[in-house]
Amino acid sequence: MILDGRVALRPLGSLPGHDGIYCMSLILITPPSCEPVTLAEAKAHLKVATADDDALIASLVTAARVRAEWHTGRAFVTQSWTQSLDAWPESGLVEIALPPLQSVTQVTVYALDDASSIVDASLYRVDAASAPARLMLKGIFAPPLLVLRPIDAVEIAFTAGYGGADAVPEPVKQAILQIVADLYTRRGDEADVVSSAAQAMLAPYRILKL
Repeated sequence: MILDGRVALRPLGSLPGHDGIYCMSLILITPPSCEPVTLAEAKAHLKVATADDDALIASLVTAARVRAEWHTGRAFVTQSWTQSLDAWPESGLVEIALPPLQSVTQVTVYALDDASSIVDASLYRVDAASAPARLMLKGIFAPPLLVLRPIDAVEIAFTAGYGGADAVPEPVKQAILQIVADLYTRRGDEADVVSSAAQAMLAPYRILKL
């Protein structure tokens, strides 16, 4: 079923058992097709000339990228996700995680009987320029009221990231290389995964809540 404006979505604050606080979860659907830095770039940064540690270094590049994404709250290379919410916030405004947002693919809502409905794209507005991006329901829908299930009632499918590896900002790449160096030189030791040097390079890209 497609919601085309004739159905209202009950806001979170009006649901029994809810007090205006809702939970969000993220599911990775399609991971990045490549890393922001190549194995060759990582080896050059580490000054490693042999191929003996290629598998290890490649795994550290991935680990460093994931840690840098977590630290900044961003997606770097293009990837697709599903963001699930217990319900619409009463304001109708939803923040979409992991900027920069490329596009919202689909918004799906689930009724009490778990029947799914796709929300027509004309019923919401997407602000992709903000970080995090925002999705806002347009206007007020007319009855009848669609009562959503109490958890995981809303799914937002979206694509995020700067684009390909070439589009990732250079300071982010340098931070990833620094994390790789820290992991490689201190492997086996307990150490901060994101050093102060890497943190400084990532600081301008970190999403902070005021």
